[in-house]
Amino acid sequence: MTKKKKTVGKTDADVILIGAGIMSATLGVLLKQLEPNLSVEIYERLDIAAAESSDAWNNAGTGHSAFCELNYTPEKKDGTIEIKKAVQIAEHFEVSKQFWSYLVNKELVSDPCNFIRNIPHMSFVWGKKNIEYLKKRYDALTQCDLFSDMQYTEDPELVKSWAPLIMDGRKKNEKVAATKMDLGTDVNFGTLTRDMFNNLKQQPNVNLFFNHEIRDLKKNKDGNWIVKVKDLDSGDKRKRVAKFVFIGAGGGSLPLLEKSDIPEGKGFGGFPVSGQWLKCTNEEIIKKHHAKVYGKAAVGAPPMSVPHLDTRMINGKQALLFGPYAGFSTKFLKNGSFLDLPKSIKFNNIRPMISAGLHNLDLTKYLIEQVRQSPEDRLEALKEYLPTAELKDWELEYAGQRVQVIKKDEKQGGILEFGTEVVSAADGSIAALLGASPGASTAVSIMLDLLNRCFAEDLATEEWQAKIKEMIPTYGKSLAQDAELCKATRNETSKVLKIENTVLA
Repeated sequence: MTKKKKTVGKTDADVILIGAGIMSATLGVLLKQLEPNLSVEIYERLDIAAAESSDAWNNAGTGHSAFCELNYTPEKKDGTIEIKKAVQIAEHFEVSKQFWSYLVNKELVSDPCNFIRNIPHMSFVWGKKNIEYLKKRYDALTQCDLFSDMQYTEDPELVKSWAPLIMDGRKKNEKVAATKMDLGTDVNFGTLTRDMFNNLKQQPNVNLFFNHEIRDLKKNKDGNWIVKVKDLDSGDKRKRVAKFVFIGAGGGSLPLLEKSDIPEGKGFGGFPVSGQWLKCTNEEIIKKHHAKVYGKAAVGAPPMSVPHLDTRMINGKQALLFGPYAGFSTKFLKNGSFLDLPKSIKFNNIRPMISAGLHNLDLTKYLIEQVRQSPEDRLEALKEYLPTAELKDWELEYAGQRVQVIKKDEKQGGILEFGTEVVSAADGSIAALLGASPGASTAVSIMLDLLNRCFAEDLATEEWQAKIKEMIPTYGKSLAQDAELCKATRNETSKVLKIENTVLA
């Protein structure tokens, strides 16, 4: 541990991880690989790992690499396409694939076919304005080596060969356009997360506790953190002392960050957004679709509501989903309380929350409309992507909760953000992850940023640098600016993760 972590006083653990999702799993594995002697305790409120946002039904499941998600490439006022965020996300996903490849090579996780599959990523639009946008997006992205293999077409027959269902029953004179990246993936983050925790709990000085809830956390005078834990099965309460705490509890992170009372956590609020899927129940239809097809979000819709017709592998079985349909709930977690939102409102964040609410009235209206949708309304949205759809072949599935970040802003008072945000104390003794998409896909890069903030001295050592580069060979390099490195890296990770020839049949 870094010198500033060498606090006085007795501790029960070097590190406490709160929440058994993809973020805690990633950080836990990284730390144990970098410092095998670390003692780690992990606390999860539910009875299983990855049961909230990391679960396959609650997560987008797309290996978010910005191949098909149009919200990552907005059109600017001058008509040009902004690709900066897309490039960053694509690079971050390559970092994740390298780390997962390392885990496979070291046999720290099971067969990669259990958690990652090759499935093409498509963007699909119709109408003159949207087609013009997609062509400009294609032209802009393919200037970058990360996207050089992208295909573009306005030929209905070629689109039909890529994804037959989206063209069946469509008007013959309807203008359409699509892009396709064959390198796309489907990732079951629930399986991957549980794999990582199964490995972690077999290692020395690691303890994983389910059905345990964190009730409070407070910094001690000696610099350590006192964490109050309740065993939900027995009702027993106890205090645990740690040098470093990570709050990776998804929607539950904000209330715990507030309890920590660190200055850096002041002024943050949360805006919960719920989701639903239409799940196909007709096996014949499921077998005919082999792609993740993303479209354009409705005006006012949050990024997590970008509509997509989505082939998945869940628990070893092929599935087909459409959605997500957004909604509003005051819960911060799928298994949370309706009091989560009101309880999160504090004196230090009430102004940013009110300001963000006033600046996002269109979003609020959109979410209310989504909540009031009938089955027939949802079917009409599905028919835009699958014209022959019938209600009898689909059923509603409830997805997870996302808590979008609200933060202070000098000009506007408060702004609503749709990415992820790492909030850490100045001394690096505690950190929390707030926000949502594209979180899971970029978890490795997010945790590397956290290491840089909270373990900077350790990270600068030759030992940690060498180990990081063993786990992530391109660490410190840019794949977006090195065509040969990009190709070599993708070839290697595709081979190790067995995603070269795993397109669903």
